[in-house]
Amino acid sequence: MLHVRVISPAERTAEAVGMLRQATGLTNLVVLPGVAREPAGDLVLFDIAREAANEVIERLTELGLSTTGSIAVENVDLSLSDVAQQAKAEAPGAGEDAVLWEELARRVDGDSQITWAFLAFLTIATQLAAIGVVVASPILIVGAMVLGPEFGAIAAICFGLLRLRPALIAKAIRALAVGFSIAIAITFACALAARGLGWINADILGGHPEVEFIVKPDKWSFIVALLAGVAGVLSITAGKSSALIGVFISVTTVPAAGYASVALALGAWQDVGGSALQLAVNLAGMVVSGTLTLLAQHLLWSRYGLSTPLIHRNRTRSDHP
Repeated sequence: MLHVRVISPAERTAEAVGMLRQATGLTNLVVLPGVAREPAGDLVLFDIAREAANEVIERLTELGLSTTGSIAVENVDLSLSDVAQQAKAEAPGAGEDAVLWEELARRVDGDSQITWAFLAFLTIATQLAAIGVVVASPILIVGAMVLGPEFGAIAAICFGLLRLRPALIAKAIRALAVGFSIAIAITFACALAARGLGWINADILGGHPEVEFIVKPDKWSFIVALLAGVAGVLSITAGKSSALIGVFISVTTVPAAGYASVALALGAWQDVGGSALQLAVNLAGMVVSGTLTLLAQHLLWSRYGLSTPLIHRNRTRSDHP
């Protein structure tokens, strides 16, 4: 269940409440007239099944309550209520399968911001991958995969393609381009320093099958990227963070950046090309499959009976104004 708090101008409250009282999957409706101070208005509280929330939020937004008032949504971790269970049973579909589109929009927008944390995590992950290449350590490579924060920006591109938001797509691409450029530049400088100190040389890039897969992309690389894109989008929309970690371990975006940095410092241009191709293959595969997954989820809920029409329910309890 989701708990929704709405601050509504007094002249809009009756229409909003009338709509809410007929919504499927909604319960625990409370109206407190005139209690809100900033912004001023009436306070409307209710719980709604996640799978029924999209249309209700859209209708509240159409009433202008997101601009003249306020709409806030939070998850209910525990609800001991028979009426809440009845409301969930009335809503079509399953809550874990439902995509709350406004929530996803704000999440991917935040994940595509160029922040110090984003740059730091991506740089550290790339350096760990580079060290993993130098010492031929699959453990370090996997650690770098988990640490990399790039999937949020990839998901933002997918969402932008689905909703035709070129500004969001450009923002996410910029985050990836700037993030990987800075991460590779810093790791390249560190690799140059290590070469100058005599810690590494061109011989370290050969004869290590544990890490050579990074510079040898093939059809399996693209297939893995496709599967990872599907799993990544599903994990974000379903709130399955543990599944998202598995996605990070599946793709070699950060390891490719780390390998390219070391290869650049050592002048191994063929390996630089292989790493760049691996990075491009993984990013392209995840964007393609992630976008198609979001499209499938959208079609599933909007065309095949899983959308939630605002219909009056035959309630077993009495309705009071």
